[in-house]
Amino acid sequence: MPDLDLLSTFLEIYRNGSITAAAQRRGLSQAAVSGHLARLERQLGERLFDRSRRGVVPTERALDLVRRIGTHIDELQQVLDATAAGPAGYGTVRLAGPADLMAMRVMPVIAPLAAAGLGLRITLGLAEELLAVLAAGRVDVVVSAVRPRLPNVAATAFADEEFVLVGPPGLARTVDPGRLAVEPLRALAHLPLVAYAEELPIIRRYWRSEFGRRPPNPVSVTVPDLRAMLAAVVAGAGVSVLPRYVADPALAAGSVELLHQPQVQPLNTLYLATRVDGRTDPGVAMVHRRLAERSPDWVL
Repeated sequence: MPDLDLLSTFLEIYRNGSITAAAQRRGLSQAAVSGHLARLERQLGERLFDRSRRGVVPTERALDLVRRIGTHIDELQQVLDATAAGPAGYGTVRLAGPADLMAMRVMPVIAPLAAAGLGLRITLGLAEELLAVLAAGRVDVVVSAVRPRLPNVAATAFADEEFVLVGPPGLARTVDPGRLAVEPLRALAHLPLVAYAEELPIIRRYWRSEFGRRPPNPVSVTVPDLRAMLAAVVAGAGVSVLPRYVADPALAAGSVELLHQPQVQPLNTLYLATRVDGRTDPGVAMVHRRLAERSPDWVL
């Protein structure tokens, strides 16, 4: 019998009409959602969706399955979420992290706990600022791309971000493939950069890791939101280094292209940070556990 995760993923694909939208709703990678669907189709022995330019189209078998399980899966999920959340006495958890990661990965996973009775208060910002707020006791959990080094803060590595260098097709065509293979730094030097900040976080690390030095490129746009960075790249403002989960929808649509393929894809570790004296709080432990359980499917 198919497990609840596979059936829940199937329902999200059906209701949203696409793998990408279902991945965002479930807080999973597209690869994980596609894997869930493939496993369910193997178990049932039938195809459930046909591909189309606008997404996916349910087969007759899928329509029949929705009629049979739809409301039952929703009710069961609500019961499980309520059980996981526990009584309302768990109170409120103050959770903080970067706006893009919170919107695209964390909230789809955490929001069901709020529906089941756990209070959530969300703060958005940059890692260093949020970790200082955590140390001061004004938030309870921080999702951080920076490893905390504060005496009263404990951190657990829970996921990895995979980074890709992407640009719009028009700029991609200006890169000489032969020169890129032997002199990548020079081959890419004419491309304007879309960056998170003037210090070029993410981009600087990618260039030093792959090309041995800081990028000499001009900077066209700085904006402290990965989704806004992607929008600027799609619009032709420049190229950038982004987590794969941010870039994947645009890569699938062909609105951006990979400009470089490393032998080993650069990764960045994400941490769940809490105060040392706050780790035993039931609500904090619940949020911590939920993110740790769901995060293995986040990276492609």
